[in-house]
Amino acid sequence: MRNDHPQRKADHIRISLEEDVSFETVTAGFERYRFVHCALPEMALEDVDTSVHFLGKPLRAPLLIASMTGGTAQGGEINRRLALAAQETGIGMGLGSLRAALEDPAVADTYRVRDVAPDILLLANLGAVQLNYGYTVDHCRRAVEMVEADGLILHLNPLQEALQPEGQTDFSDLLRKIEQVCRALEVPVIVKEVGWGISADVACRLVEAGVAAVDVAGAGGTSWSQVEMYRAQNDLQRTVAATFRDWGIPTAEAIHQVREALPRLPLIASGGIRNGIQVAKAIALGANVCGIARPFLTAAAESAEAVLEVATVLITQLRVAMFAAGARDIPALAHTPLVCG
Repeated sequence: MRNDHPQRKADHIRISLEEDVSFETVTAGFERYRFVHCALPEMALEDVDTSVHFLGKPLRAPLLIASMTGGTAQGGEINRRLALAAQETGIGMGLGSLRAALEDPAVADTYRVRDVAPDILLLANLGAVQLNYGYTVDHCRRAVEMVEADGLILHLNPLQEALQPEGQTDFSDLLRKIEQVCRALEVPVIVKEVGWGISADVACRLVEAGVAAVDVAGAGGTSWSQVEMYRAQNDLQRTVAATFRDWGIPTAEAIHQVREALPRLPLIASGGIRNGIQVAKAIALGANVCGIARPFLTAAAESAEAVLEVATVLITQLRVAMFAAGARDIPALAHTPLVCG
């Protein structure tokens, strides 16, 4: 099995940090909503409680450092910096696709962070489409055990695979294989998109298959079609990829759709969430926790201290937003109405 994964991951990190990979006109959609300011919150700021439990683990704030990288020396350094900050602030973390480590055990250490983050909610990650290219339940179990993860993310990225020169595009009969993983694995299975959103229909099918949680990973953050556009090897690939810059379901819309269809589903919101007010809005729209990638990636390329600063700012912004909206804790925030406009 040819392992071009490390080079691809190195390309992805470099392009994400150096190029304009934003959506052109599509936003995550949070600007459409605002909280009604509460001039009399009847509590002290220090009374605000941002803690939650998610997938059986306590989090001091409803935040996950979203899955990003691994498989390269730079990816390993980034993961350790992210994990240190997650441990320090009590938030969760997803790892990048562990496919590289399964195919080349020499890079497994670039994903291992339990020594610096023994207590965090830690999620392993594989591309769901790999189940159509020789991967089995055993591969999924090995990925989880390799990094001592609390759960497994299977990511869905059909558009990205279609735009990659080396893309794996057979997504047929995948739901049945996801169901087999859910039944066999001892840890929760989470399914996420990579930045184009999960619709209510797809979320319902995933829940029926036994998925424990869904990350809508909507449009409005990093446009992976743009990332692949910069990786294109010829004009045809470049032109096709550029056309899809604004494809996808905006994150706020995806949260609303999925929550309406599945009132009790553990729901992660990611895709273009950039500050604590947007985290608060996502939770008011129906998310349980929020995943954030790009701000953490940019900081992790610098230092562990920079990552810690990003996390601290996000949590402080969330706390102040809850205070100003009159929400004492996360359950209260989840029931705080938003107004449009």
